[in-house]
Amino acid sequence: MADPLRVILEVGKKRRVVAAAMDWPGLDRWGSSEERSLERLAEYVPRYARVAELAGLADEFAGATSLEVVERVPGSSSTDFWGVAHVPSLIETEVLSSAALERRLDLLRATWAFFDHTAATVSADLRPGPRSAGRSREQIRRHVLLNEAEQFSPKVEVRTELESVLTPDGLAAHRAAFLAGIRAYNAEGRPARRWPIQFLVRRSANHVMDHAWELEDRDSRAR
Repeated sequence: MADPLRVILEVGKKRRVVAAAMDWPGLDRWGSSEERSLERLAEYVPRYARVAELAGLADEFAGATSLEVVERVPGSSSTDFWGVAHVPSLIETEVLSSAALERRLDLLRATWAFFDHTAATVSADLRPGPRSAGRSREQIRRHVLLNEAEQFSPKVEVRTELESVLTPDGLAAHRAAFLAGIRAYNAEGRPARRWPIQFLVRRSANHVMDHAWELEDRDSRAR
């Protein structure tokens, strides 16, 4: 029997529900109800398959053919406003084994590789869309890289000069340090400030994939 995708639902106060595949960082979607958020998550499963492949987990991901809600988390006003997870689940407070953490980090690295490839190959002039205030390809790339260095990696005491992450060598060094910081905090059983390590990995990967999919959707050469 195939294993289902374990899903966390973060239920906003009014407008939005975020559905997250907790074992597959980056596979998060929101909807106007629990049912719609699960429908949208299922719609993106085929698009996430490339991430699983890049992480060497294609067969495992292909075997997950259904969704199973394992926890519902009361969201916040930020859940409604942004449509992304802001409240960690109780499940995610668990300290992962080294092997389980490395699997998540393989997927985080895969989201980076997916984003880097997408940002390098989509059209420079994107089609208009409701997302990102009409930002260009390069503006979205800068936003993703700078946001990680400014908002996410400092939670594990990794502080990189912002302009450094915009260079190939600087970005590689930053990402290596970020992964090392995550490993160190998990090994000590420490949360990343107010976020459990599992949630930090999930939020980081989701931000990357959200904008990677935006780039794909706004590619002016795509039909």
